[in-house]
Amino acid sequence: MSSALQAVFFDMDGTLVSSEELWFESELAICSELGGVWTEADQEAALGGQLTTTAAMLLARAGRDDMGVDEVAQWMLTDMERRLRTSPVHWMPGARELLESVRAAGVPCALVTASYRSLADAVLDAVGHDRFDTTVAGDEVPNMKPAPDAYLEAARRLGVDPRGCVVIEDSPTGVRAGEAAGCAVLAVPSLGSVEPAPTRTLVGSLEQVDLDFLRGLVDAPLRQASA
Repeated sequence: MSSALQAVFFDMDGTLVSSEELWFESELAICSELGGVWTEADQEAALGGQLTTTAAMLLARAGRDDMGVDEVAQWMLTDMERRLRTSPVHWMPGARELLESVRAAGVPCALVTASYRSLADAVLDAVGHDRFDTTVAGDEVPNMKPAPDAYLEAARRLGVDPRGCVVIEDSPTGVRAGEAAGCAVLAVPSLGSVEPAPTRTLVGSLEQVDLDFLRGLVDAPLRQASA
């Protein structure tokens, strides 16, 4: 079957691997140490966002003005890397199988994450760096998601047209980044919800997705799937 599919871009947290629980545990612990209370609603609001934004939220929840955002962000980085390197890293349902089938077909794959390089490498050390043709971390581009920079950089490195690529994301922030880059977007919501729109396709799990499905998103971007 011929296809215009040129590459597949996987988000990391909540899309490729189930790391959102570790993020929640980290944010909960740090907020508690700061003297505040962190809720599941807070985590959903921070989902897919920038580290400094979450750090600012943590300080606000604790009512602290004696620490800087960058200091808390570094605290989060250190704590989260420790958790990723000392806890099992679990694949999201269907993610490993889909990645392997795409690679077996010779379609280039990229990991594109808002997480910093140190966290991306902690996950890649567990799942395998060689599973991806390139990886782009949030601190390697001028503007993080929802800006399109990371996805455009992945396309540039692979020498492909973003319009021939599929972005797989779990958060509204990541979905907007993929759309802004001009890619076909497959949304697989994890903790939060992603609103339906003509510019994206929603599924309940990557177990519902195969290579032909991804090809269809590029050939007919408005195709929809039941979640």
